[in-house]
Amino acid sequence: MRETQEMTVEELSGCLPLSSRLMGLDLGTKTMGLALSDVSRTVATPFETIMRTKFTKDINLLLEYVEQHEVYALVIGLPLNLDGSEGPRVQATRAFARNLGKHSDIPILFWDERLSTVAVERTLLEADTSRKRRAEVIDKMAAAYILQGALDRLANIK
Repeated sequence: MRETQEMTVEELSGCLPLSSRLMGLDLGTKTMGLALSDVSRTVATPFETIMRTKFTKDINLLLEYVEQHEVYALVIGLPLNLDGSEGPRVQATRAFARNLGKHSDIPILFWDERLSTVAVERTLLEADTSRKRRAEVIDKMAAAYILQGALDRLANIK
């Protein structure tokens, strides 16, 4: 396989097949939240939370979902610092993507995820969601939030 192809949102827009699905990833140290778009790329839906174990096992499960749902590209949240600088979490995210490239040539769009978890947490609190339930859904909802931002941007390119 060739290295994973990192793209800008404009580059991705230019090569997307007409009806294709995207997958959003909220990459944490212990979990990986996943979200899926519909084939018209209008709505992001929380999909799954993977409990991270070993890289190869995590990637195999991720790529199994990619194949099963015919995902064209991944939108990976990039955890920039509030001032826009890149810290250790960004380096870990980019390393994950580089290592993913050894297993797949799926296109990747990095998406600024600053405050995504905070926004989702606020929404869940406003919905009076229990602490236990918030812990169960926060990662996949953050992935949906990240993916929805990319979908909205893609919809406005043309």
